Amino acid sequence: MMPRRASQKNAAVAPIHTDMKKRILLLGSTGSIGRNALSVIDALGESWQVVALAAGSNAKDLAEQANRLDVEAVAIADEGAAADLHDALTGSPTPTKCFTGTDALVDLVNGVDFDIIISAVVGTGGLGATIRAVELGKHVALANKESLVIAGSVLMGLAQETGAKIIPVDSEHSAIFQAMQAGNREDVEKIYLTASGGPFRTWSPEAMAEITVQEALRHPTWDMGPKITIDSATMMNKALEIVEARWLFDIDPDRIEVVVHPESIVHSLVEFRDGSVIAQLGTPDMRTPIQYALTYPDRIACPSPRLDLYAAGTLTFEKPDLDRFPALRLGHQVAEKGGTCGAVFNAANEVAVEMFRADALSFGDIARFSEKILTEHNFIAQPTLEQLLEADAWARQEVAKCTAC
Repeated sequence: MMPRRASQKNAAVAPIHTDMKKRILLLGSTGSIGRNALSVIDALGESWQVVALAAGSNAKDLAEQANRLDVEAVAIADEGAAADLHDALTGSPTPTKCFTGTDALVDLVNGVDFDIIISAVVGTGGLGATIRAVELGKHVALANKESLVIAGSVLMGLAQETGAKIIPVDSEHSAIFQAMQAGNREDVEKIYLTASGGPFRTWSPEAMAEITVQEALRHPTWDMGPKITIDSATMMNKALEIVEARWLFDIDPDRIEVVVHPESIVHSLVEFRDGSVIAQLGTPDMRTPIQYALTYPDRIACPSPRLDLYAAGTLTFEKPDLDRFPALRLGHQVAEKGGTCGAVFNAANEVAVEMFRADALSFGDIARFSEKILTEHNFIAQPTLEQLLEADAWARQEVAKCTAC
């Protein structure tokens, strides 16, 4: 399958109407996004039904969710956790299908009848299932940014062919998607991705050289899983979002700008050719973008707290420091060059973050090693999906060797 660029005309997303019962498949149900998604679906009422759940390795919580929701099927990628999952499935009736192993998520997509899939698995684990859902022409509420970073050209080209609807769940990309409703796609001049700046926004270079894992896990605004929290600290999450936005909105990378906004009230902005800048504001609560991805174009009461403008007070905006946060520079390079760069960049970062959490790398090594692997890889301009996966595997092996670099 050769990658192809989504056209401006075909990039528009058709509405998902909510006038009949929706069957939901949730990948990553035990993570932060997954738990928030279950809260949203519960609040939406009986017209929404979770029919299947999947997790990476958390068998205990997955089983609890499956028993409580009486789902039709579950999947867990960690084969070592399969026995624990089976033992814990005590609901009446227990799920009729249980998939385990490396292909479990894809098997779940193939084995369950559903209307909307929420892809919220962190990292590359959600790529195969997301691609399969797009192949089936399903509505995809996409929280797994890695799917677009690794294979954006493939995924968006495939969506054109099958009619699949990909709606972003990331707060920033949801904000852009919402703001774009204010005008025509061809009239968009620039998009602004807001960034909180993470916990080290005001730290000196000297202090940043001594950052610990515990410090990197203390995000000032958002409550997220450990990997994405560290990505926020390095601003690698924003680098990945630059690449994601490039494919999702079919926009040239030089028209994507990152602006630091520590209050996390303005989630992103879109500038149109007439000079109008449309922003989406709200409390820093992931339930709002999750629900919008499910109910678009309808606006339904949401469990998120309402924004109090008087309490929010002053909103500040700053230019990011590319010297202290080099990941942003790399993100633009990856988005500009395309090809296998996204797969290599994402994989290198994933492994580097794991090594940092294990105290095998320093905080600064995350971006440094990611850049080194990106520079050294065998670039392919128009890769197939198989070549993208090969590039991903190569990058992971190379970063693991970097402790001696």
